Amino acid sequence: MGALKYKRIFEPIRLGQTLFRNRIFSSPQDTYQLTSENFLNEEATAFYEMKARGGFASVCLGDFMIDSRSGHSHPFQLRGDDIRGRTSLTRTANAIARHNAVAAVELNHAGKNGNIMASREGFIYGPVDETRADGVEIRAMDEAWIEHLIECYANAAGFAKQCGFGMITIHAGHGWLPAQFLSPRDNRRRDRWGGSFENRMRFTFAVIDAVRRAVGSATPIEIRISAVESVPGGYDFDEGLAIAKALDGRVDLLHISAGHHEDDAASMVSHPTMFAPDGVNVKYAAEIKKHVKTPVATVGALCDPAQLEEILVSGQADVVALGRQTLADPFFPIKARTGREDEINQCLRCMTCFSFNTLSGVFYCATNPVIGSERDAMYAAPAREKKKVLVVGGGVAGMQAALTACERGHAVTLCEKTGRLGGVLLCEERIPFKQKLDLYLKRQALRVSRAPIDLRLNAEVTPDIARSLAPDVIIAALGARPVVPAIKGLDGSNVVMAEDVYRDPQKAGQSVVIMGGGLVGLELGIFLAQSGRSATIIEMLPETIATREERHVSERIGSSLALESGTNIVHGVALAQELKKLPNLRVFVSTKVLEIDGDACVVEDASGVRKLHADTVICAVGLRPLREEAAALHDCAPEFHQIGDCLAARNILSATQTAYQIARDIGL
Repeated sequence: MGALKYKRIFEPIRLGQTLFRNRIFSSPQDTYQLTSENFLNEEATAFYEMKARGGFASVCLGDFMIDSRSGHSHPFQLRGDDIRGRTSLTRTANAIARHNAVAAVELNHAGKNGNIMASREGFIYGPVDETRADGVEIRAMDEAWIEHLIECYANAAGFAKQCGFGMITIHAGHGWLPAQFLSPRDNRRRDRWGGSFENRMRFTFAVIDAVRRAVGSATPIEIRISAVESVPGGYDFDEGLAIAKALDGRVDLLHISAGHHEDDAASMVSHPTMFAPDGVNVKYAAEIKKHVKTPVATVGALCDPAQLEEILVSGQADVVALGRQTLADPFFPIKARTGREDEINQCLRCMTCFSFNTLSGVFYCATNPVIGSERDAMYAAPAREKKKVLVVGGGVAGMQAALTACERGHAVTLCEKTGRLGGVLLCEERIPFKQKLDLYLKRQALRVSRAPIDLRLNAEVTPDIARSLAPDVIIAALGARPVVPAIKGLDGSNVVMAEDVYRDPQKAGQSVVIMGGGLVGLELGIFLAQSGRSATIIEMLPETIATREERHVSERIGSSLALESGTNIVHGVALAQELKKLPNLRVFVSTKVLEIDGDACVVEDASGVRKLHADTVICAVGLRPLREEAAALHDCAPEFHQIGDCLAARNILSATQTAYQIARDIGL
């Protein structure tokens, strides 16, 4: 290895009296992997430990709630005021620290969003008297209660330090309690805790001072704020800058985020979607840094070490905090440091992690099958018997199966009938908001090329060929093909499949009708509308996945038991927000396509039959698994597995998880 490529991000930084080994921090993340009493279990400890093993300088536990009576917004949040959690917290802090990372904890309180108190006591405490949109009574905190909560912050900080946490993060952004006091929208008090800017700062100042008294001058304190709230009536950047300037010198690190967790659109600012550019929120930290002496951290859609280096070298920030990227690749820092940046699995920003955590209580990553099984991965037993494995199909599932089987020591042959690895998703490589997906496919293919895998392209596998290779195990990952519905006129010259338009956008005219309001149809419609075309999406169901998932989130998953656990509800919100930005994209639901008549798509809805004229009609009504083709190989080896879309057309998460686990099971 030559000279260190990314010198600045790996330059140590001192905060308080603590030296951090580099400037890449794992931003606060909560986990639902808790005991029934809201203490960390062993899986949760492994979740955080893996980030420390991967080289992050600091690993922060999120949602350490300072008051169990009033502070919890949902049932799966840590209890920062219960000494019975000391053992699990100490174990977790030690698991992080023994890898030379600083264990941090985020102090939090939901304020007027304390839903657990509302369900238990019928009301919530907030900055002012009001009634929430859902009818819940909010009672203004009196002086005694405010002082009580300030003391709760101090007690929680002292408890965390006792358990071994080396940095305290105060969450004063995203609509949590300190942010409610800071915001002129939420804080309309007329006493010393509200009204003027100075009074609205008072609660946050008091919390910082109390925490400092509890942990001493040597322990670094980080504060997380929203530079902009991004909600109607919320504060803008001028106010966010004023808040940051007021905090200058009072803490050791200013963590500059943006947005608000109680508003769908604003939450997409806090957690940028695939439709936003990398580092979209860095501008806020960069401007604040011009006005403060305290070190500044930036966060949001950061996944490229070259960009991180540029942010620090150019003086836009002193620390880069990564969130979802720590799930996509917990070993991001060590790969960047050792010259393996082309092996970093960059986050797709597909929202699979948030959706699964919301619905099912576990973080899963679409492209990293280890997430959610960190403890199992760290202590996996080696394969007892090395076998000869034939993987048929080089898409997402096939590549993952081949890589995992190879890592386990098996002799692997990977056959792909086309000339490229990547499968059906290769068609999306020209879509701007799918560039991370394209990079993922390319890097998986690169990993295959570097591994001791017998890769055979342009190699279709028949039963005879499979038998001739004499494998011990066959993993069939043949994929799926587009469904072609029986609609009159679908064979017309102006009708194309969605996959063909993705491959060559010029096949779509200036005006298009897309049959199908599923994920493929919506994303294709967004892409075509963004390119200036007029697009209409036709969906037979009463709502598209975007409106359905946005509704479930806005209802706070009120009907979550009726949802399939793999439903990507948060990406649905992202899609819905993007659709609202595009006036040249229309969506018709409860509408059926009857036939294609020349340049018209004949449809029927509750109002009757009508024609929608379009230059191009695009079919995006689903995929047909190649089950029979895969099943033809079932008797060609002693062991046979059918995975990915050829089993059931689902999603990347399902493909990678199944491929990973099936390959790990071989030879046990």
